[in-house]
Amino acid sequence: MDSGKVLHRRKPDIPVIRPRASDENQHIQEVSAKSLELSKVIRLLEDPLTANLKERHLFVLKKLLKRNQIGFLLKELTGLTKILTICAEKVPDHPEYVHILCEAIKICRLPLLKEKSSDELNYAQDVIQFLSHMGCLMMVSDAEVRQQIVECVKSFYSCVAPKQLLDGTARLTKTKPRTFPSDNRFSRLSLRLQPTSPGYRLQLLERSDLAKTMLLSMAALENQPSIKLQLLQTLQILSSSSDRNCALMLNARGAETICLHMNDPDPSGQILFHSSEILWNLLERGNKEEVTAQLSSMECVISLKEAFFYQLMNGSRQSDLQLRNDLLVITTLISDNPNSLLIESLFAKQLVVLATFPELESRNPLVRNLKLNYHNEDLKMKKLLLNLLVLMSKDLAALQLYKEGQVMLALLTLTKPPAASSERRSGSRHWSSIQQEELQLQALATLATLAPLMLDDFTSCQGYTNLLLLLEWCTTQDCYFGQGHSFHGTGGRGSKKAQMRHCIRVMRSVTSLGEESVNRELGDQGIIYQLLGILMQMEASPDEDDIVTVEIKSDIQLILSALCESNMYTKELFGSEGVEMVVHFLRKGSDKFYSGLGHNKLILSTVDCVWSCIVGCYTTEDYFLAKEGAFLLLDLLSSSPRCVHCNILATLLELCDNPNTLSHILSWRDDSGLTAPGLLLQLWREEEEELKVSRNQHGGIADPKRPILSLYQQEDTQLSLPANMPSRAVLELSESLRSKIYSIFCKLGFQELPGLSSNHYVTLSIIRRYLDFKVGEVWEEISRELSLDGVRPISPDEEALSSICKIAEDTARRVVAEQNSILEQREKEELNEEKLMYTEIKSHYKQRELTAKSWDSYVSKTSNYEILKEVKAQREKYIESSRPKPKPEDAAAHPKEHFIGRVVSVETTDAPGPAGVKVTLARAPVKSAGQDRVGPKTQDPEYFSTVSVKD
Repeated sequence: MDSGKVLHRRKPDIPVIRPRASDENQHIQEVSAKSLELSKVIRLLEDPLTANLKERHLFVLKKLLKRNQIGFLLKELTGLTKILTICAEKVPDHPEYVHILCEAIKICRLPLLKEKSSDELNYAQDVIQFLSHMGCLMMVSDAEVRQQIVECVKSFYSCVAPKQLLDGTARLTKTKPRTFPSDNRFSRLSLRLQPTSPGYRLQLLERSDLAKTMLLSMAALENQPSIKLQLLQTLQILSSSSDRNCALMLNARGAETICLHMNDPDPSGQILFHSSEILWNLLERGNKEEVTAQLSSMECVISLKEAFFYQLMNGSRQSDLQLRNDLLVITTLISDNPNSLLIESLFAKQLVVLATFPELESRNPLVRNLKLNYHNEDLKMKKLLLNLLVLMSKDLAALQLYKEGQVMLALLTLTKPPAASSERRSGSRHWSSIQQEELQLQALATLATLAPLMLDDFTSCQGYTNLLLLLEWCTTQDCYFGQGHSFHGTGGRGSKKAQMRHCIRVMRSVTSLGEESVNRELGDQGIIYQLLGILMQMEASPDEDDIVTVEIKSDIQLILSALCESNMYTKELFGSEGVEMVVHFLRKGSDKFYSGLGHNKLILSTVDCVWSCIVGCYTTEDYFLAKEGAFLLLDLLSSSPRCVHCNILATLLELCDNPNTLSHILSWRDDSGLTAPGLLLQLWREEEEELKVSRNQHGGIADPKRPILSLYQQEDTQLSLPANMPSRAVLELSESLRSKIYSIFCKLGFQELPGLSSNHYVTLSIIRRYLDFKVGEVWEEISRELSLDGVRPISPDEEALSSICKIAEDTARRVVAEQNSILEQREKEELNEEKLMYTEIKSHYKQRELTAKSWDSYVSKTSNYEILKEVKAQREKYIESSRPKPKPEDAAAHPKEHFIGRVVSVETTDAPGPAGVKVTLARAPVKSAGQDRVGPKTQDPEYFSTVSVKD
């Protein structure tokens, strides 16, 4: 090609003298010329006729970079991406292009330029592709290019304030204008351009593949440790700044890649540190499950093991010890993955040996020369190892390692009271009192998980005796004061409450297994009396209940329940002291149920204590009833939330086997006068309302075909359950309250129950037939499932099924008739009561009329003299008519007359004896009560005359 022609193509670079135009038109012309030149550069590099003109290429590229020394324009990024790709392809054969790449990457550190505000949105995809291609340039083997790339990416974050980095906004930053070399060719153009904000570039960087491509370049840096270190620093920045970058790195198996390269030769000693920081960022900001899955491979576990033990043996600085603990935390997270290979890689066995150091003497080379400084970092490592024991215990193979490593003995050694531990280690370096307290609590928390899994080792190491001694130490008054700094020491500052809390937890976990030998041994050692004493001592304390205290109380009650549930001997040991304790807690009621301190658990544990420790032993049952225990259970039933009703009803039902219980239940009344049968019927209605059972307005059966079927059972009518799964009708017996209420009424009876109304009897008629309805419901389910499975019973069975379903429906219809009769009787009673009420109202009005009439008569007599004279005349006339008429002397017989008489005068004559006494009587006839209303009637008068009595 003629070189003159090439120079002729560059003539547009010379400014053309034209008539003066506006600044805007001139700006457009200059930018157009620049774009046109970029396309010519690409054609120059790709054209087969000019592809080998290396000197011309370098000259043009240097000229291009010089013209863009203030930054790349957004609209030209696509062309620049193409140019950089071509240059990267030419580097292996022509190293001269390395300088061009390095200079271009240096310019990339500057903010991108835009002509107008809309360019940021219009060319966003071009920026994303440009940044992705920058990561691909890491494949260039030249070390200088790679170094420039990682430094360029780090510069993206170094020029952004933390707030901008978090926000990722595209606002323009108000920075001091950059000073560029004075060049007349660029002066007018630079005034027309504006830099984009650093946040805009970072926001698009997250959408590119830069993080992924830079991670994949790790494998190409085996012989460049310094650049590898800088790359790790860059990846650490990328992973700490964006969740999206973490996701991109994980998609490229970034956690596995980083872990496999963390033990590479490192003269600086920083590769392991930055690798662990990247893994931490991936765990915190990425998908934790995916990270642990990638790190669970055999190669990664071995790499972690080598890194950890290298830091354990060689680390002495504070940063080295922290890095050691960080690697142990990562291992802890891996152990939570069921597919981890900690045991297969022998890492778990070495960790078990390390966890029992220095409590147990060992000849293992791992700990033979290991020296602990007993400072905070060593304490953290010890606590992490104890926590790791808990996580690895999910694998049964780990339990065998624990037995071989005598983990149980080491844990029990840590749980001993501080005084005993200090005496054992006198004259040697050991943990401080605060550190010893934290390890003691951590060991107790570990025992709560491991003791039930390793019960034989726990028993052989005299674990029960150690726990009882520790519990006794917790109740003694001495000069020990807990610091309460650790997580497990919460709520125990200044006391031994934290130790007691975790000691009780260990006992609860051991006794909850239900091993008869364990419970018998604890009972023989007097744990029941000890726990009862602790419980009542805590109740007598004037301190207010906190969450730790309430938890201890509920755990003690659960331990007592586990000890006494199936052992009559321990129930007798529970005795009157235990009954007093239960009654005390029942009297507290459910006022604090929703306090948030755990009183809900305390109520449930108290009820469970009644069920397990009292019910079944007649002596304790009678004492419980004498202490009004049944009344307290009914009080709790009436005031507690619905979630507690099932346990209370079950306890009452079991207590009803004692014949003395029924009289207590029937005599119970609440503050409003509600009786126990009324309360049970109220609970029945509330339960059916919760289950959405079809009922009419009076609470009676609305659908005889579904007398007790709930809405939830109706929704599953088209489901066919497998044979090993109980149906809804069967599950309802254990989950619902209705079966328990029915059973209690079977004990109380269905007749002559106190305090019931007609509505109660309507519900009671359903309860009486509950078992019949439930049997019919189960057979209906059987018939329906056979139909859904396409199974046809033989004719006799089909007739039997039909008859059973018909009988259940007929029973429901009889109950409906009975309920209607009850309602009709109630209506009649209400009508009679209404009539009686109206009669009473009528009599009241009649009495008012008579009173008003009497008052009017009285007023008229006192105000009108003529009326008063008439009344007086009538009275005299009545008196005259009431006087007796003279008796005829010849009367043969005297009519009888009822009278009330009194002696008026007594006269004596000369006749001897009674005949000489003459008595005169005054008489008044007696009228019957209804004589005034009936009218005058003929009476038989009785006359009294003078009687002469002779001696």
